[in-house]
Amino acid sequence: MCSRYFLDADGNVIAYTFTVPVDERIRPRFNIAPTQEAPVIRAAKDGGREVAMLRWGLVPFWAKDPKIGHKMINARGETVLEKPAFRNAFASRRCIVPASGFFEWTGAPGAKLPHAITLADRPLIAMAGLWERWRDAPGVPLETYTILTTPASQFMSAIHDRMPVVLEPEWIPRWLTGAPWHELLRPAPDNMLRMWPVSRKVNRVSNDDDATLINIADRQCKQNGKICGLIVRVPILESPGETRVGRFGWKSQHASLLSF
Repeated sequence: MCSRYFLDADGNVIAYTFTVPVDERIRPRFNIAPTQEAPVIRAAKDGGREVAMLRWGLVPFWAKDPKIGHKMINARGETVLEKPAFRNAFASRRCIVPASGFFEWTGAPGAKLPHAITLADRPLIAMAGLWERWRDAPGVPLETYTILTTPASQFMSAIHDRMPVVLEPEWIPRWLTGAPWHELLRPAPDNMLRMWPVSRKVNRVSNDDDATLINIADRQCKQNGKICGLIVRVPILESPGETRVGRFGWKSQHASLLSF
């Protein structure tokens, strides 16, 4: 699943990446949690795209109580058409949830360690989403969204069995316009992702600053003069398209790229 993510890009970067007008309401966020408001990209009435600030946790239009949205932060891609809560939104109200990355946790209950996951080759992730408009008794609208998930890739399966659906840039028009979609809802390739351990500060929703993204393994190793760091997949120049696991880290306070 995806229960926490971050978006540390400003409105100009988001506007350029997703071909939308600059929205001054967007500010860097480092710990976006369910029930909070965050930007999504959706189709506009004029045929273009627009930024909308929606609440995370989809509330179906037929719901009696908006609290149902607390349980609707994710929609499984494999069964989205079977679920009444998502079926209508999937047919006509798709969106992109922009993110710089997302968080997942590993370890035993009570001692879980959070990790940040981002793309290795670009600053923003286009997560597939759905949005919905619900109205209360007086008719006041509430717009909400959910993030689609898929079975984890091999890279992600070490820490979780699910991950967000990550859309390639060329897939975005097809997703937003409701074109054939089956091949879009699949795990991101392993060589697209990178991951590092971060502080447990992210566990507290009120901690919404860049301290949540500090690589705690690198910080500890820099202090001790040891070799460690961010595990990445490194392109093999002699064999285009192939990669091998490498580690960016420090030895005696000097940064280097180490391959294994």
